[in-house]
Amino acid sequence: MKKFRDIAGYVLGGVMFVVLLPTIMWLASGMPALEHIGAIRASITGVLILSGLALTIWTIVYMKHRGKGNPMDAFDHEIGSRTQHLMTDGPYRINRNPMLTGTFIYLLGYIVWLWTWQALLVWVIFVTIMIVQVLTEEKRLRRDFGEEYEAYCQHTGRFLPFACNK
Repeated sequence: MKKFRDIAGYVLGGVMFVVLLPTIMWLASGMPALEHIGAIRASITGVLILSGLALTIWTIVYMKHRGKGNPMDAFDHEIGSRTQHLMTDGPYRINRNPMLTGTFIYLLGYIVWLWTWQALLVWVIFVTIMIVQVLTEEKRLRRDFGEEYEAYCQHTGRFLPFACNK
């Protein structure tokens, strides 16, 4: 059952963040043609999408091997096995939420590609929801890891490198 929950967490996360959100952005934008965006916009789009995916995938792999858990933990409801170790190195040296940061960057690539206020609005709504989720998750991490997590928060930003925001 644990293996099934882990796989379900990865599939659900992949479908939601990599497929569903860009599709919602595209639909909200009025389904514009996705061609002829110009070399500069195409380059920026590619860099944002690939770097966001790379950070997200690095974090997921790291979380599975180092943290011995699954990233899907939504609003204090365990979807997959929770990490058993506080991770403060690897991608977690960058910030406390590198997987989500990678997703934000990935979706910014779609904003550049679509270039509509509707895509930006979907992104802003998503970021707002995820901030609420992160604040909920931080309460659990404080409960689970106590002073170790507090010390980590003192020198590592929530989303931005070097921005210490408790």
